[in-house]
Order: sequence, then C-alpha cells, then structure tokens
Amino acid sequence: MKTTLKTALAGLATCLAFTPALAEDIKVGLLLPYSGVYASLGQDIDDGFALALETYGAETGATFDLIREDTEVSPPVGLAKTRKLVLQDKVDVMAGIVSSGVLGAVRDMVHGSKVPLIVANAGNDEATGESCSPYVVRLSFSNGQVNRPMGQWMFDQGITKVYTLAPDYAAGHQMIDAFAEAFTAAGGEIVGQEYTPFRKTQDFGPYLTKAQASGAEAVFVFYAGGEAISFVKQYDSFGLKTDLPLYGSGFLTSSLYVNAQGPAAEGVITALHYVPTIDSVENKDFVAAFTEKTGRIPSEYAVHGYDSARALIEATKTGASDRETIAAALGKVSFTGPRGPLSIDPATNNLIQLIYVYETVAGETGLTQKVLATLPAQQDPVNGCVLK
Repeated sequence: MKTTLKTALAGLATCLAFTPALAEDIKVGLLLPYSGVYASLGQDIDDGFALALETYGAETGATFDLIREDTEVSPPVGLAKTRKLVLQDKVDVMAGIVSSGVLGAVRDMVHGSKVPLIVANAGNDEATGESCSPYVVRLSFSNGQVNRPMGQWMFDQGITKVYTLAPDYAAGHQMIDAFAEAFTAAGGEIVGQEYTPFRKTQDFGPYLTKAQASGAEAVFVFYAGGEAISFVKQYDSFGLKTDLPLYGSGFLTSSLYVNAQGPAAEGVITALHYVPTIDSVENKDFVAAFTEKTGRIPSEYAVHGYDSARALIEATKTGASDRETIAAALGKVSFTGPRGPLSIDPATNNLIQLIYVYETVAGETGLTQKVLATLPAQQDPVNGCVLK
C-alpha cells in the first residue's frame, strides 16, 4: 500500500509569530505492516502517530507530509521500501518498523544514508546495543527492558522457583534471558526452560505437563499475538492457574487482543511499559482521544506511534528541519506522555521509561488491567553501543 497524506496543521501563523526557525515542510516515511499477520499492530501505530500530529503538530508550525509504505513484515521488502523513501521520495525522517528482522535489515541503509529512523515497535536489544546508530532512536521498548525488572519483582513476592517458556526465535530468547538473569541474580532458580517452535506450535500441552512436574512455583512466559491467545486459553484449560500462577511479558495479555482470550486471561500477571489504565491526566486524555477517533481502546502499539510522532514534534520545535538536525534533536527529546516521563538515553538512543506490573481482571465492560506496581524507570546497559 502506498498512500500520501499531507497534514496541514492549524495555528501556523500564531506559532511562527512566537517560535523562530520552524520547519515549513517535513517529509515523513512511515514503514509499517499494513498487510499480513501484524497489520493490526501497524494500524494501531499509524493511528497513534496521526493522533499526535493532530494534537501537538500545531506547536511546530510545520506541515508533515506522510508517505506510507507497507513492509509486509519482510526484511527484503522493508529494505526495498526504505531505499525508496530515502532515494526516491527523499524523506527527512522515517518512523515505524514492527519486526526486529526488518529493523536489522534496514539498519545499515539508515546509518549510511544518515536519514533518522524513529523505531515505533521493534525491540531487538542489539538495535540500541552493539548495532546502535546515531540515526536510530527507539520510542518503543527493548526486549530486555520490559522483562528484566520482573525478575526482581517476582522474587520480592516470595517466588523462588520459576519455569519459563517462549517461542524459539531471537525476541523469545532475549526476553526470557533478561528475566532469568535478573531472577537468578535476586536469588531465584530457573527450574526448567523450553522454547517452542515459532508460529508452528498449536498444542502447548506437552510443555505445560513439563512445567507442572518441574517443581516450579510459577511460570513466566513471552508470547504475543495469536500464540498468546492460544497459550493463555490452553493454560487455563489445563487448570494450572491456581497452583502454578502464570506471569509474563505484558505482550501476553495485550489490550489489543486480550478480549479474544476471554476469562482465561483473568488473574494473569504481566509487566509492560504501557497499559491503558495508567492513572494520569496525560493517559486519560490520550485514551479518550484515541477511543473517540478509532472506536477502540489504545494498545501499547498505539502509544508507540503516538509518542514517536510526539518525539518528532518536540525535535522540530527546536528548529530542526533536515536529516542531520532532526537526528541530533531526536536524541535529546524528553516529555511526559501517556506512559509517564520519557527521555532518550544519550549512550544508546534507547528510551528510558517506567514499567508497570498489572493483573488482567474482569471490569464492568470487559477485561481490564489492574496496575499492581510501578517499577522505577528502566535504562538499558550500553551493550556494546558506540554512537558514532
């Protein structure tokens, strides 16, 4: 899908009167999956991005020209679309990328062309670690960042033995490794660990049987999308939740698809950088505006898009208007959004943000999220990053 949308922002004359050196026109390439298995994620990010432009864009006095390209969750396609945006469309900045595989494929093109990229989802640790770039800024999360704090938190709740499960691909390993390292450092023990074939596992029964026999006091997992729906339902059908409670990365019970899990998700405790029930003015305003515009509750993917556009707006408010100046300004942005206070780590270009532990519970109109704890702002280790 290729579409171009020009967002002419109100209040241009007023903003220009008070803010010098504002950009007149900024071309933005949106690289998202608009088709295929992650299309719903891409749409949430796109809708969040557009909402932030409508909400805050007038503060810049700029006109944002959006050029959308479908990555199809394919690294070769994503690279081809990136080349088009850079060489043919001559965009000033790009945003998006859901798949870590696509991000890995486009990294060198981004770095070599010096066109800034705002990562609005992909969480591979190396993108803001050993493969970091001054032209890649992440406004979503890293795989380690959202799982590491749960290791200490679960141990502090008196849990000493855990069994882990995740799909057998890079993100699954990174998320479980981060949790396991923190949990064992706190004094806990990983009594068993399995990785299930990615997108091929339909029957989790054999793995749940092993977990039940392991002597674990709890199970910690990472699953997302369709796999998360299937896993949570099967875990519940096995009757394990009472004696072997289920914990995990917050993608397990994302608001994007938790209703598809139904009552099976009740009582599951997970951690993530965003839930729509965060009690703050900024989040309540965001949830109300997003719901009014789209007819659905925002997910973490929606807030990724929203905060990515907000970061671009904050950068352009400094007068940044071309590739170099936007890249430099993006690495210095900070603001308080729906997630809470956000800032960019100058050592890695990764986001520093709070992590929320929450339980999925039944609400008046369906499943909702009960925040149990707000964990301190998480800053990733440098992990070999040298920004140059």
